[in-house]
Amino acid sequence: MTSTGSRALRYSTVDGEHRHELEVKRSRFITVLRRAETEEEARSLVAQLRREFHDARHHCSAFVLGPDRTTQRSNDDGEPSGTAGVPMLDALLKGSAVDGEADLSDTVAVVVRYFGGILLGAGGLVRAYSESVSRALASAPLVQRQRLRLLSVEAAHGAAGRLENDLRASGVAVLGTEYGPSAATLRLAVEDDDVAATAFSERLATLTGGNSTAVDLGTSWVDLR
Repeated sequence: MTSTGSRALRYSTVDGEHRHELEVKRSRFITVLRRAETEEEARSLVAQLRREFHDARHHCSAFVLGPDRTTQRSNDDGEPSGTAGVPMLDALLKGSAVDGEADLSDTVAVVVRYFGGILLGAGGLVRAYSESVSRALASAPLVQRQRLRLLSVEAAHGAAGRLENDLRASGVAVLGTEYGPSAATLRLAVEDDDVAATAFSERLATLTGGNSTAVDLGTSWVDLR
């Protein structure tokens, strides 16, 4: 997880919903992964799967939320304490993400277990729940999210097109250009760190002869696709 200070600049998350099934000694472990940004969204998946798999014995869950992964929860749902939710959470936290770094967040995992008649023991349950989530993550589509600094820059109508092209060529994301009565306003996005901000300011000054300044519009998280 790339960060400046204690704040993450980017992280990975599940792209939508993904399901995977594992059988261990006749017990079925159905793992459902879904993107969630709030505890309410995470718990709604658990409730949904309780209705969908109403005849299953266990609906164990774990989720990690926030760019800095500050919210982490797990639930054994009737399995022996520490044998389901915690191993699932550990698998989420250690799972390789888009760039190979363990930075997965905003993800909830629910493992629905149908008991197969053979006791797995505490160690067997830990391995089964951990493996269920790990295998699901290995085949799940992921997307990387990045925190970007949003900016606006005014330019004369006749110069806006050239400025837009030059900024794009230098790696600045141009989100759009609005033409007003007296000037054009370019909406831009750059990486939210000091190095990127300095580089942008210097580039803008060079392109406009120091005649344009950027207005800071705050930050926003965007999916990189």
